[in-house]
Amino acid sequence: MNCRFCHAPLEHLFLSLGAAPPSNAYLPADALGRPESCYPLDVHVCGECFLVQLDQYESPEEIFTDYAYFSSYSESWLEHCQRYAGEIIRRLKLGPGSLVIEAASNDGYLLQYFAAQGIPVLGIEPARNVAEVARRKGIPTETLFLGKETGRRLAGQGRTADLLIGNNVLAHVPDLNDFVEGLRALLKPGGVLTMEFPHLMHLVDQVQFDTIYHEHFSYFSFLTARRVFAAHQLTVFDVEEVPTHGGSLRIYAARAESAPVVSARVQDLENRELAAGYGDLTLYLGFHRRAEALKREILEFFIEAGRSGKTVAGYGAPAKGNTLLNYCGIKRDFLPYTVDRNPYKQGKFLPGSRIPVMPPDQIHRTRPDYLVILPWNLKTEVMEQMAGIREWGGKFVTFMPRVEIL
Repeated sequence: MNCRFCHAPLEHLFLSLGAAPPSNAYLPADALGRPESCYPLDVHVCGECFLVQLDQYESPEEIFTDYAYFSSYSESWLEHCQRYAGEIIRRLKLGPGSLVIEAASNDGYLLQYFAAQGIPVLGIEPARNVAEVARRKGIPTETLFLGKETGRRLAGQGRTADLLIGNNVLAHVPDLNDFVEGLRALLKPGGVLTMEFPHLMHLVDQVQFDTIYHEHFSYFSFLTARRVFAAHQLTVFDVEEVPTHGGSLRIYAARAESAPVVSARVQDLENRELAAGYGDLTLYLGFHRRAEALKREILEFFIEAGRSGKTVAGYGAPAKGNTLLNYCGIKRDFLPYTVDRNPYKQGKFLPGSRIPVMPPDQIHRTRPDYLVILPWNLKTEVMEQMAGIREWGGKFVTFMPRVEIL
């Protein structure tokens, strides 16, 4: 296996999470009698460019053609996107003569805020079922995977972006260089690209091993991300640190020949990462011990809850939760069920653990002592929605970066 960016041989293991099925491969009831396909969840780090990455076991077409994740089911995420839209419209002075394009536009969760201001938009979304939801909202959406060829084809049709957006998509592309070339092709001279992606520094600092799964092919420090874009003549000229998904970066980039002056925040973040060790293999090679220690702590919680006669249920059926449950070996004997607001997941079973996914009102019917929040990045939102569990003395539980009973 070679690095998907710089092609150097991958000789260093960052973390092994065992073998697991794809984290978004939710099972219908009639599939429970059949075996699941499991793949190694081994994470490598490149000794040359320090890109943290997985091998590719399934194609993007297999993973994303029919997809279970709909962005609009998180209210806090929608609020984040609405704020961003307002800020970037003002910053770039976007209007009816502009075009905003989003790669991996999902169900139109973000572009709707630009369209509401009379700004033309175009979504690019490979999942047919999700793209159809966006179209029903009135968001023009192309069902395709973005790469050099498709980007140039759209550009040849005159569809190039004044603002090009990619939120939480950079990790999902196995052919990283082809994807970034596609972004460059879609960006007008003088246009701005913004990308949001989870920050590797937070993954390491907060022991967020559950954010690793087969659909996430790469994990980025700022140092590495900037290097990737520079290799495709895209200059990262600004960066913001945002709280979403446990700590993310929003980078601003432009074609190298027309990029604005680089912000002081760019050099400041690079200096902080270098000082923290992200330019040295030592930091990466010690992470597995912290993940293993947290795994033991999580198992101790479930064992002690069972020993004490306490009942436990889950909230949410996110991909990250599936990584955690499968790595820790948590099955229905420890976690009888979880609930989720997304009707697409209700009535199905989690991959690997085969824990059933039920509607949220199941919590009030069974009144568990502990409610484990699997999408811990939405902890505040979930605790507000489910505050009623306090009526019977129920408590919330999160696992990252340590077990907390709230």
